[in-house]
Amino acid sequence: MAEADLELRTTLQHIVDTATALTGARYGALSILEPEHRRFTDLFTTGLTDAERLRIGRLPDGHTGILGVLVDDPQPLRLDDLTADPRSSGMPPGHPPMRSLLGAPVRVHSEVLGSLVVTERRSGRFTDTDLALLRLLASQAGAAIGGAHLYESARQRERWIEGTAAVTRALLTGTATTDALMTVAERARMLAGASAGVILQPTGDGGMEIVTASTLDDPAGLVGTVIEPGSPVLVQLLGGEEVFIEDSATDPRMTTHVRSRFGPSMMLPLQSGGRLIGTLALPRRRGDRPYTTVDRLLASQFASQAALALVMADAQHYREQLAVYEDRDRIARDLHDLVVQRLFATEMMLESTRRKDVSGDSGTDELLGRAVDELDSTIQEVRTAIFALQQPPADAPTTFRGKVLRETGGAAAVLGFQPSVHFAGAVDALVPEPVDEQLLTVLRGALATAHRRAGVSAIEVEVDATAREPDGRAAVRLVVADDGRAEDGTRSPTVIWQAPL
Repeated sequence: MAEADLELRTTLQHIVDTATALTGARYGALSILEPEHRRFTDLFTTGLTDAERLRIGRLPDGHTGILGVLVDDPQPLRLDDLTADPRSSGMPPGHPPMRSLLGAPVRVHSEVLGSLVVTERRSGRFTDTDLALLRLLASQAGAAIGGAHLYESARQRERWIEGTAAVTRALLTGTATTDALMTVAERARMLAGASAGVILQPTGDGGMEIVTASTLDDPAGLVGTVIEPGSPVLVQLLGGEEVFIEDSATDPRMTTHVRSRFGPSMMLPLQSGGRLIGTLALPRRRGDRPYTTVDRLLASQFASQAALALVMADAQHYREQLAVYEDRDRIARDLHDLVVQRLFATEMMLESTRRKDVSGDSGTDELLGRAVDELDSTIQEVRTAIFALQQPPADAPTTFRGKVLRETGGAAAVLGFQPSVHFAGAVDALVPEPVDEQLLTVLRGALATAHRRAGVSAIEVEVDATAREPDGRAAVRLVVADDGRAEDGTRSPTVIWQAPL
């Protein structure tokens, strides 16, 4: 318990003890009211034993009985015979018998924060002096409670502001999208005192799905939960409206199977500049205290700032990604314009020298031939690197089929046409590592070579996972054929590569 809260409780207990002593009463009670939901949240008593408190059990409901009267009509109240007053209904079982009563509302300005009541004056009736003392003590209680509320509200606002700043800093340091959503959900859960913090995003069929969940319990039962199209709450969520729910388990707007776990809940849009990123939901457990107006306001402000930070983080990520690809494109151009051209010129000079060599020295001819082959191999490798650098930005695919399609799709941007791709067999299931990477390397080199060859207007790529080695073992085969011509004018050779599985 915080020191400030402990100090307030000590002060309020002292006030009710003092009121009971000064008025000569047997019993005293100071009740604390939550005005927004009109329910009592705490009760300080004098004159009751622990056993009597235990028998009384629940707190007053704030609507019935004399305490309800002091909330509805916040004026001092004096009764000589409590049992004869029809408004004294609602006494819980186990409550000790009481007749005389003196009560005063506890308030700050016009807001009622509770009530201070003393009963059973030990001698005679309660006097005007008793009433004046009770009103004075009630005003002191109001000042103490009001001050504590202001302090807690200021602390609460400070925590939300610090939390918003922390989320913004985290998102702008390059956090991945999934981690960014978890950062928002987790910080909001802690600030709101919620049981869970979840992010929902629209689905392709018009529903909304929980994609991220921060909870002290197992999140597996939350992630993947879908609000189906047609659910009453969905129109509000997809429209970017705030939704506040008193009890998720019983609210007819809630239709998911997880609603039975939760009570009060806030569902806040994450939107910026008209773009709806998703919804931040902050449910509390059943029976937990409802969210107040201040809670809702601060959480809404947090959601707005978090959405803006998510958009800014996305923009920053794309700017950084663009800078990387621009740099890669520059490197590719430099490699092509400088390195490859010089290597190619050197290869041509060596080839020309070999052809003009009239000495007939086989050693020299072999040496020159080897140098030409090495240069040709180097040129092919550099061209492959250039082709890889020129691939457009895209999220890395996870399947082997997707990786092949990414390579050919990237080649289309360079070639000016889309290569034709055919798959045979369950390539994703049959092609293991590192065979898949070897095949992709060969494919990348073949596409780069085709790009440099004159007259290429069509390329056919075939990946066959049902091929066989000569010894009968299963194999994967790559065939890359184009319609171009070699340097001597003959038809381009077809690239065939095969590896056992």
